[in-house]
Amino acid sequence: MADKKSNSQFEKELALVRAMAKVLEETGLSEIEIEREDVSVRVACGTKSVIAAAPPASTASPAAQPSDPASIAQGSAASAASDPGAVKSPMVGTAYLAPTPGAEPFVKVGDQVSEGQTLLIVEAMKTMNEIKAPKSGTIRQILARDAEPVEFDEPLVIIG
Repeated sequence: MADKKSNSQFEKELALVRAMAKVLEETGLSEIEIEREDVSVRVACGTKSVIAAAPPASTASPAAQPSDPASIAQGSAASAASDPGAVKSPMVGTAYLAPTPGAEPFVKVGDQVSEGQTLLIVEAMKTMNEIKAPKSGTIRQILARDAEPVEFDEPLVIIG
């Protein structure tokens, strides 16, 4: 009987993972996580990883592992944030690197930009907000990804 119960629980969790993967595909999100009393499930599209675990109190958190891609990304984002040429997001929203889908991006790595030139757009609450260059220089790095969410104060572009 216990085997049937665990098999039933497994089937429910598998259905949840499949449903979450479908949401990722439909929305274009790169990661989704759901926590319930008895299970925590995270599905990430870019890294092709699926992590299912018992409640956090009973197992080690996957995010605490040093080899976790999210930890590595946070470390590089932290160094980019301290770069004097970092242009940071003034709001939470969705970054768009081009004015319309399929159009040429506003800027590319290596481009010369002038102060006030549009670098990208951050959509917040259905409003398109142009993010302009605070100074003239060369685009050294573009950290934001097209149509991906950004957080307040997150570095988007590095101007050298």
